[in-house]
Amino acid sequence: HGVTEVLAHRGHHLRDKFIEIPCSEDYGSHRRFAGCTPRKCGRGVTDAVITREEAERIRRIAERGLSLGGSDGGASILDLHSGALSLGKHFVNLYRYFGDKVQDVFTEEDFALYRDVRQRIQQRIAQVFGISSSAMYLTKPTFFSRMNSTGAKTAHDEYWHPHVDKVTYGSFDYTSLLYLSDYSEDFGGGRFVFMDADSNKTVEPRAGRVSFFTSGSENLHRVEKVQWGTRFAITISFTCDPEHGIGDPLLA
Repeated sequence: HGVTEVLAHRGHHLRDKFIEIPCSEDYGSHRRFAGCTPRKCGRGVTDAVITREEAERIRRIAERGLSLGGSDGGASILDLHSGALSLGKHFVNLYRYFGDKVQDVFTEEDFALYRDVRQRIQQRIAQVFGISSSAMYLTKPTFFSRMNSTGAKTAHDEYWHPHVDKVTYGSFDYTSLLYLSDYSEDFGGGRFVFMDADSNKTVEPRAGRVSFFTSGSENLHRVEKVQWGTRFAITISFTCDPEHGIGDPLLA
């Protein structure tokens, strides 16, 4: 792993970049869904789906939600779908724990923007991989992450280990990340790294940048430890299996 290539520099505005790679065998051990299960695999990066201004608005949703809690370690999670929120060394259910106060933190406009952004990312993934957007379902976990340089206090804080989403979560077929802050401006370290047999390929986060990829072993990856500052992103995950689908979050 001596060679590291930058797939996407923070300073470059990428309309569309896509690299096709052979699919792993991971999908064979799961039920296949015609018109959705990956037959074409790879990874893409685009700065042309979500604007920086929208990313800033989405980041403010994350900041407001995470201000209610936050991990004692360096990685905090907010899942608007399940309500999971890092609090100290544990998780609480945001909706049960804070009850009606949640209505003071988020607005219907926040949730509408979240839904709109999710739909646009879903459509772009479907387009690039040549599948039907309606055959894809949002799946869990889909969540905001806030990372800083505080040392890990629990296993949940150790976000930097190499992993394969399909192996870790099973339901994932397509994974996307929407970055909500800028590498080298808002934080240091924290680049996304695809770990290939011959080299590492990194994506430098930039507010509004979407990185997306098929979730199998063809895309083994990790995130570098954040060295300084704060890194915000949202992981949005899709499955081909309707039984593993989840709905958009509702402010109710």
